Amino acid sequence: MSSLYQRRRKRPEMNLVPLIDVLVMLIFFAFVTMQFKSAATLNITLPKVETAGKNEFKGTVTIGIDKDGVVSFNGRKVADDELIRLLQEVHKVDKDIPVLIKADETTQLKKLAFVMDACRKTGLNKFSLQSR
Repeated sequence: MSSLYQRRRKRPEMNLVPLIDVLVMLIFFAFVTMQFKSAATLNITLPKVETAGKNEFKGTVTIGIDKDGVVSFNGRKVADDELIRLLQEVHKVDKDIPVLIKADETTQLKKLAFVMDACRKTGLNKFSLQSR
């Protein structure tokens, strides 16, 4: 009679709730500790300057020069003559506004000199170069 009533083994099952909890915590931790770098979005590698102070910039005008010499004004790619026109408009609004120049470490000196000269020609003399 015992052969008719065989005990069925309970099928093993894995509890997924703790696994999901751990995965959610890992993803949350990854987002909290992630560093967002604005220079990375511009595809610019800033040069390292040992003697530079803190690069705390509070202005609103940023000029970027990538490794190919492409100039961007506040994140928007612009031509050289358009850059001068935009800087003239900025000067009309506020001549004391600081300008931050973010140039890739492999940028040609000619392009960097053009941007600095454009700032001076338009009367924006408070410009600085960002380094890392």
